[in-house]
Amino acid sequence: MSKQKRPQIVIIGAGFGGLSAVQSLASPAVEVLLIDRNNYHTFSPMLYQVATAELGAEQIAYPIRNVLRKLPNVRFLQAEVEQINLDQRMVATDRTAIAYDFLILATGSITQLLKVPGVAEYAFRLDNLKQAIALRNHILRCFEQAACEPNLERRRQLLTFAIIGGGPTGIELAGALVELIHNSLKRDYPSLDFRQVKVLLVQSGSRLLADMPLRSQRYTERQLHRMGVKVLLDARVNRITPGAVHLQDGRTILTASPVWTVGVQVHSLLEQWGLPTADKGKVTVLPTLQVPDYPEVYGVGDLALLKENGQPLPMVAPAAIQQGGAAAKNIQRQLKGKQPVPFKYWNKGTIAMIGRNAAAAQISKLSFTGFSAWLLWLGVHLVYLPGFRNRLQVLIDWLWDYFLRDRPARFVLPQGAIAESPTPLSELGSVHQVHNRQSA
Repeated sequence: MSKQKRPQIVIIGAGFGGLSAVQSLASPAVEVLLIDRNNYHTFSPMLYQVATAELGAEQIAYPIRNVLRKLPNVRFLQAEVEQINLDQRMVATDRTAIAYDFLILATGSITQLLKVPGVAEYAFRLDNLKQAIALRNHILRCFEQAACEPNLERRRQLLTFAIIGGGPTGIELAGALVELIHNSLKRDYPSLDFRQVKVLLVQSGSRLLADMPLRSQRYTERQLHRMGVKVLLDARVNRITPGAVHLQDGRTILTASPVWTVGVQVHSLLEQWGLPTADKGKVTVLPTLQVPDYPEVYGVGDLALLKENGQPLPMVAPAAIQQGGAAAKNIQRQLKGKQPVPFKYWNKGTIAMIGRNAAAAQISKLSFTGFSAWLLWLGVHLVYLPGFRNRLQVLIDWLWDYFLRDRPARFVLPQGAIAESPTPLSELGSVHQVHNRQSA
């Protein structure tokens, strides 16, 4: 044990798991250091609402130091972790090196690229706020450019949006995008022929929401079709090029806006840091959430590979929150000379928002759809969203959109204020260059 007066606990990552661990370690008996590259927590389940102009970025971001104000034993360091020495119990960042007695890894996940050529270079993703704002900027620029584009095929390319991935993120984004287009943007651009606008949802499997009951899957597909989303099932993406998405069956989707929402994976740095990894690069942990051979190191949230009934735990916020609290309690047990206890996951269910008054939910063995599921989605996300001011602002914007059908955040930020788009509109391949196969 360290010679420090109080045990030093380092937590890497201020996502759901990291903040849950911090709040569970609010005790004068320990000293806690939270490290994150950003000085804010992002409520990632609502990134798609930033991308579709329903919410502003600041409404789903919350200053980390606000969370820590009432926790005198907790400090925060905004830094990038560069290396972890498990044997020497050291964390090296781009600012300083920190010794620890206990370490909690909660670095979250990023979008899974599946080694499909062109995804990293040309597709939009929704891993963080910068990417969400970049996608919103791009969507609005597409309509601005289409409004004065004389070439019909080029205009159709600008007005075609291909969302790749039929999981909750893809479905929620598709529904929100259609509502943005046919409510606010249709009034903003009266000169455009909105029959030329297409929102495609491309799914490699035969069903949407693969982890939900068949009834929910069918309901979701019907609702999206009713809203105007064209769902392409059993459509596997072969590659993405500037201006087009190419499918394995030979079809080509001419689009300026490919959006990749196909699952998640953990950061490759974990393996480089000497941590034991397995499926999708996840860190192998014991039932107690400890890393094998390193009882002072815990892995929580999306990065932790822990199975229940032979199946990995879902990579969702409720699982990360529960694991963060469990890891903190196990550390407290170790400090008292007790053995850590295995983690037990309480599955609170799954909810996917489809659109206005429409959602699909599964709570334990009960599955339901429609207005009640939609209300549940709204309530759950308001409860978990940090900060009273954030909740109030989000509720006001939701009500504004619901009753007035108007998205308040549809503005384009200046160039340089955010990360650049994967492919600037000026650099997209021409329609003739990419139209070498039949369009979907």
